[in-house]
Amino acid sequence: MRANTFAIPVRTTMLGLLGVALIALGGMGAGAILERDPLLAQVGLSWLRYGHGHDLASMVLYLGLGLVIWAWVRLGRLVRWGEIGDFAVLVAVTVWTLPLLFAPPLFSKDIYSYLAQGQLALSGYDPYEVGPAVLQSTLSENVSWVWQHTPAPYGPLFILIAKAIVWATDASVILGVVAMRFSLAGGLVLLCWALPGLSRHLGGRSAIALWLVAANPLLLIHLVGGAHNDLLMIGLMAAGVLLVLDRRHVLGFVLLALAFSVKATAVVIVPFLVWVWAARLDGDKRAQFRKALVPGLVAFLGTFAACTVVAGVTLGWIPALRSSSMIINWLSLPSAVGDFVRMVVNWFVYVDGGIFLGVARGIGSVVLIWIAYTQWWASRDGEVRDSIRRGTLTMLAVALLSPATLPWYFSWPLALAAGFAWSTGALVAVTVASVFLLLVTFPNGDTALYSWGYLFFALLVSALAARSLVKPDPFGLSTRYE
Repeated sequence: MRANTFAIPVRTTMLGLLGVALIALGGMGAGAILERDPLLAQVGLSWLRYGHGHDLASMVLYLGLGLVIWAWVRLGRLVRWGEIGDFAVLVAVTVWTLPLLFAPPLFSKDIYSYLAQGQLALSGYDPYEVGPAVLQSTLSENVSWVWQHTPAPYGPLFILIAKAIVWATDASVILGVVAMRFSLAGGLVLLCWALPGLSRHLGGRSAIALWLVAANPLLLIHLVGGAHNDLLMIGLMAAGVLLVLDRRHVLGFVLLALAFSVKATAVVIVPFLVWVWAARLDGDKRAQFRKALVPGLVAFLGTFAACTVVAGVTLGWIPALRSSSMIINWLSLPSAVGDFVRMVVNWFVYVDGGIFLGVARGIGSVVLIWIAYTQWWASRDGEVRDSIRRGTLTMLAVALLSPATLPWYFSWPLALAAGFAWSTGALVAVTVASVFLLLVTFPNGDTALYSWGYLFFALLVSALAARSLVKPDPFGLSTRYE
């Protein structure tokens, strides 16, 4: 069936809008709220933060989550059936994003760290040497205790953005949150621009790609609502990859350097794109590689150096990347294995768990290096789909085998994988994973990965969502689909 180019599923779109509005409303009491919220106090809603008020806010927020998941699945069915196209998905993304831009921080307190790191730079401190605790400010008091003494593990472009926002908002927490969200939303705009082009090169359907990534609740709730800089990184990365595939190689590498200057993960795809560029040049393999590598390095390193100089920072963020290893959860396979072995051994004799964790993470790093090298070398023919597929698999391996993994890290490979052709089974699997990863963090930013009863419920919801993608009435309650 050919999609009606400008058809809009109004009821589905409005269902998602109601959901995100409820999430924003419930987030006022159940989200990653301020230690002291002057806005709630002024309008007499401070009671939402405590006791029964907090319970009510949580119920409203989770009701909103359910509606957003329902709306996303309904939208996916319409896309799969070919009843709607890119335009309808883009309208839904726009409508569902707007309330989240003004909502309290949701499912994470990272945005407070971002603003505090900007204030550190603005105040003359090196954010790669000291943590927010030295500020003793309104911004720093809202940073999670985990990151109070941790240097920033983000690139110079992002520090520059955070610094500019703190300056422009006069260190206001509320205005800073909104301004940071709008800045990061530029990544969502870039994604919506790049995904149709990536689908053209990679053989997928653009409407499916937009639905899988831009409209995905995992991305909207965690990266927009949670305000993670991963959104800006994957937007710049996707746009850079598209430009390279469109033979605008130098500009593509410039955007990839900007993505790297936000968050280091973007560098993973770069070596694979060197092969793509090289395959289009004259000469033998060695000459092709050299002709692509040299201008690619000049564009990439020149852009990164310019960001570093303009931001007025050093390369201290590279060693600061290790700070994420403080996070221990079973989404990281090495951490899961190390923690499991520690638990079993300690049934019989007490041994410091750090030993098992260190060994498992070390093995994971070796395996990751091996995967990255073998996938890169296997893509040396520079065939576009094979190179991007192998680069995407490597990025997935980075998410799974890094010492620390958070739910939204899986948006990294998904941003590129979405451009490929997807089977029904693969779409079902991604739906299960997306909904489950959406739900494994509590609205205040605490992890739910060890709340086993809650996780069982989250898995049931995820399975229901995936079943509903291929069967509109999974319980057979309606005569409409008979």
